[in-house]
Amino acid sequence: MIIAPRIRGFICLTAHPEGCAQNVLNQINYVKSKGPIEGPKKVLVIGASTGFGLASRITSAFGSDASTIGVYFEKPPAAGKTASPGWYNTAAFETQAHAAGLYAKSINGDAFSKEIKEKTLALIKADLGQIDLVIYSLASPKRTHPVTGVTHNSVLKPIGEVFTNNTVDFHTGIVSEISIQPANEEDIENTVAVMGGEDWGMWIDELKAAGLLAPGATTVAYSYIGPALTEAVYRKGTIGRAKDHLEATAFTITDKLKDLNGKAYVSVNKALVTQASSAIPVIPLYISLLYKVMKAEGIHEGCIEQIQRLFKERLYTGAEVQTDAQGRIRVDDWEMREDVQAKVAALWLESTTESLPSTGDLAGYKKDFLNLFGFDVAGIDYEVETDEMVEIPGLV
Repeated sequence: MIIAPRIRGFICLTAHPEGCAQNVLNQINYVKSKGPIEGPKKVLVIGASTGFGLASRITSAFGSDASTIGVYFEKPPAAGKTASPGWYNTAAFETQAHAAGLYAKSINGDAFSKEIKEKTLALIKADLGQIDLVIYSLASPKRTHPVTGVTHNSVLKPIGEVFTNNTVDFHTGIVSEISIQPANEEDIENTVAVMGGEDWGMWIDELKAAGLLAPGATTVAYSYIGPALTEAVYRKGTIGRAKDHLEATAFTITDKLKDLNGKAYVSVNKALVTQASSAIPVIPLYISLLYKVMKAEGIHEGCIEQIQRLFKERLYTGAEVQTDAQGRIRVDDWEMREDVQAKVAALWLESTTESLPSTGDLAGYKKDFLNLFGFDVAGIDYEVETDEMVEIPGLV
């Protein structure tokens, strides 16, 4: 079939298998170009099919020759209907990993569930024995609690008062003012239940109880802080409360791993175009301005550049891991530079529908958004038919 993007709001309903495969190959080639990393050898990535999770799996495998198990929740293809992009990403990754002689298997299902945890533990026990790195990179709008059975839905809301600021429809380029009503306590609790650290802690508890964590094992979850411009709707909003919980969980996990000499970290990463970030009001406008500034400064990074730098310059240097005063690894350091933020803040005040094509990098934002789904990828002919029925070689 000939596959074209069908966009509805901040999601694309189609994905292009060859475009996704080329994106994965580009990331693999980037990691290879940066040289080997004396890093992990047996890696579990929870949320492994897109974004930072996919980049973590690629960096582990092609930077450190690691065996990897990926857990994710993706829609398979059906005749005449494409899979979700993470399905095609994973198929491409595992094809490349197997060609390179690397172990790569995966499990498709709800990572919050007890069933998928048990299935993953059984696979690790059978094939790898123990894991020395666990990456936790889940992004989901809802979670059914495995103990209570209650389904929690996360929300993107400020706390305390109405938030009003500018945002952009990145499809049309129209800049407009948006107001978001504040969250109530139930909203906050639900968002923390979905996006906080409880499930990360459950994964580590089960892995440790089963004896599947190697001595010195490391686990890393991903977070974001961002600037004053976005803090009311992000870091000081419902998501921020969840991120606070996630970051506090790192200390709890580290205490539990002391007998293994293990450690849990939260890595604070840069703002990037993802399906999740595209859904947050104000963030697309901020990212388009940030891209403009960081590209001009020569310090722009995508997911793979961020994670390769995290592994090579933070986690696996042979020295003690450097953290901020709150114990977090910071690879948002270039984004949060004072000069970068000052320039973004100045552009924010100038940005209108008419001026945004020059003040921001909306074209770069749109391209990155389409790339998430395998579209607008260099070297792919979108006018020819492609087979949507792609299988994942290592799917268990």
